[in-house]
Amino acid sequence: MAADPRHGPAPDLWDPLVRTSHWGIALVVLANAVFTKGGSSVHVAIGWIGIALLVLRLAWGLVGAPEARFGAFPPQPRAAIAHLRSLWSGKPGHYRSHNPAGAMMVYALWISLAVVIATGLAMTTDSPATIADREAIVTSGDWSTLAGTSDAGDDDAQDEHARKWVKEVHEMAANLMLALAVLHVAGVMVESRALRRNLVMPMIFGRRK
Repeated sequence: MAADPRHGPAPDLWDPLVRTSHWGIALVVLANAVFTKGGSSVHVAIGWIGIALLVLRLAWGLVGAPEARFGAFPPQPRAAIAHLRSLWSGKPGHYRSHNPAGAMMVYALWISLAVVIATGLAMTTDSPATIADREAIVTSGDWSTLAGTSDAGDDDAQDEHARKWVKEVHEMAANLMLALAVLHVAGVMVESRALRRNLVMPMIFGRRK
């Protein structure tokens, strides 16, 4: 029987694109969650960076390095549960890519980010430059140029309800993503201790000692 290519040691775990997209998305999420105001030009611009990074990573999952491809870490709930049990017993397995539990977390984070992006796009179709111009108009006190579009939107109760619903989904997905990120960090710490190996270093430098 041929050996499973998903198992075994992997000295070159993460290539530069995986590392760049990983930390780039982390910075995007942190920046828009903590340091920017929702709907602002900076918030939207950072969101577009997040879109580019997510699309790039998903494309790399199809044509990238073996460890980065989706086939190396398929979503397997039962295998994830089994891995958590092995982790609890102190005998976790070794994987060339994400372990099954980590893989489930990766897909959950990507889905949450995709929902945040989709709802964010639904709330604004303007470019960051257009939003910046609108902010400048409002700051100057001249609301006359915005009155027409504002009145048209407020007159439609259904559109207003839809906007509120989209905003709620956007905020819920963003909060879920932050909670998953915290759980992800905790899981990496636990797994590093169980394996007696720093799992963060390969995501920074790309090579496991």
